[in-house]
Amino acid sequence: MTGALTLSALAERLRRCSGIAAKSDIATVAKSLGLSGDDVIPVGDDCAAIPDGDGYLLFAIEGFMNEFVAGDPWFAGWCGAMVNISDIAAMGGRPIAVVNAIWADGEANAAPVLAGLKDAAKAFAVPVVGGHTNIRTDRGQLSVAILGRANRLLTSFDAEPGDSLIAAIDLRGRYREPFSNWEAATDAPHQRLRGDIELLPLIAEAGLSRAAKDISQGGIVGTAAMLAECSGVAIDIDVNAIPRPGEVALERWLLTFPSFGYLLSVKPWNVQEIIARFAARDIAAAAIGAVSHGSRVTIGDGASSETIWDFAERPLIGAGGRAGVAMGAVA
Repeated sequence: MTGALTLSALAERLRRCSGIAAKSDIATVAKSLGLSGDDVIPVGDDCAAIPDGDGYLLFAIEGFMNEFVAGDPWFAGWCGAMVNISDIAAMGGRPIAVVNAIWADGEANAAPVLAGLKDAAKAFAVPVVGGHTNIRTDRGQLSVAILGRANRLLTSFDAEPGDSLIAAIDLRGRYREPFSNWEAATDAPHQRLRGDIELLPLIAEAGLSRAAKDISQGGIVGTAAMLAECSGVAIDIDVNAIPRPGEVALERWLLTFPSFGYLLSVKPWNVQEIIARFAARDIAAAAIGAVSHGSRVTIGDGASSETIWDFAERPLIGAGGRAGVAMGAVA
């Protein structure tokens, strides 16, 4: 048992999760664009990693649901910077600058979105350097793109059998109702936010991990599924080992989009070092599962297990390793 739900009921809810199912749209778009692994970055990474000198330029973009922009415009603007910065960090990089595209019905409706973007840019010390503006339209929409740089990459393609799966999540927050966003950033000291983000490139540069993803709209399990598919491995998750706030039900937590949350695939001998690095900054981290040969993502509670996704039966984002369908970055 996992609490309010049996493991089988929890698994069924995860299989039906719209945040996970929506990831299958990536394969459709990649096919429509005629992309292939022969000439572009493989689909599945959080950013497109473009070789540049002795490192990589990182390029990513995020678009936001219209209802989110309408319902919480300031936070949508804040997220425009924050989630892109998270994507850069998930690749072992550091952000350089962002640009935005905003649509709104008048200047007054654009103002809170732009204020949120400006506030986040200041908090993380990442400048907004331009974009596209249309404030003569009938609804609010927002997308934000980012440029970064990495000396050494963390990717979605380098999880290997025998690795441990670590989840690192900042639990010092609360839900931004009515959405499933766990918000632990807007009132945090700016220096703390910048130091926390720096953890990921430092881990990459120290050679402590080669594979990571930020926990996205698909939640912990959906993000693990994308990592597993890209790397061509199986992942088994112990739901009782996942760091979570004591007052939050497991079923909601597994469908949550945290403001600071990452999965890392790590060699067993590096697990304690990585957990200690996060703990030193008061970020909860734990080994929550194992990477193995196979094609399934499963959840277990110590007594039983349930398959959430089997890539041998059905692809998710259509990324079967580096030779699979290709595209730059995946939200």
